[in-house]
Amino acid sequence: MEETDGASAYGASLAGGGFDFSKFVRQPQTIVRLLSWIFAMVVFACITTEGYINTVHSAEAKCIFNQNDSACHYAVGIGVIAFLACVAFLVLDVYVPFMSNAKERKYAVMADLGFSGVWTFLWFVCFCLLASQWGRTHEVSGVPMDAARATVAFSFFSIATWGILTYFALGRFRRGVHEVTIPTYAEPPPDHHTPYPPTYAPTSYNPTTYTPTTYTAYPSSVPDMHQQPPFIPNPQPPGDAGYQPPSY
Repeated sequence: MEETDGASAYGASLAGGGFDFSKFVRQPQTIVRLLSWIFAMVVFACITTEGYINTVHSAEAKCIFNQNDSACHYAVGIGVIAFLACVAFLVLDVYVPFMSNAKERKYAVMADLGFSGVWTFLWFVCFCLLASQWGRTHEVSGVPMDAARATVAFSFFSIATWGILTYFALGRFRRGVHEVTIPTYAEPPPDHHTPYPPTYAPTSYNPTTYTPTTYTAYPSSVPDMHQQPPFIPNPQPPGDAGYQPPSY
């Protein structure tokens, strides 16, 4: 399986950890992908170079697999696309550790998983088709038998390698689902032992003494018209100053 030392997400080290070429080359996933690349190249190379011959009864070149051109076209198409896909996914494997977004890594792993699974099935169909047509080929004079057998054999090997790549991608996807979590905010539990938070230091309170302000009366030579006269008990009514009450 793949190496998973240190913190990782979807089977690759976290962004910023750097790229180790020797470690990348020694990964089982990289080795199997290179083998898939070689097998695909062998399949379509054998057919494009020696897969068509002229029969005795016709000057037109026919496929060596029971003169079924559809079988040769199918194998070449599957092989060429697999060849290019291996190169693309190798580049993607190099680029994944530099992805800082976990969602982008998820999409890359899902693309690898989906394509590898589909191509495992298509290589199985290719192997069954080539093996069946080669078994029905009776006119083998002048047919490059080694190329035909190599095509069938490497089609079978491709089923195994692409199946292993599917297994690796599935493992990376499952690990990524458990490794990557979305951070959520949670209120800290109240601390009943500490009167203040650790980062808060109360300041000392120094009350200031209030001194009342004295006001100086504004000097004025104008008499105060609102000043009340002094209080006189039992005031005499005006005009009766000499009146004495009679005594009995």
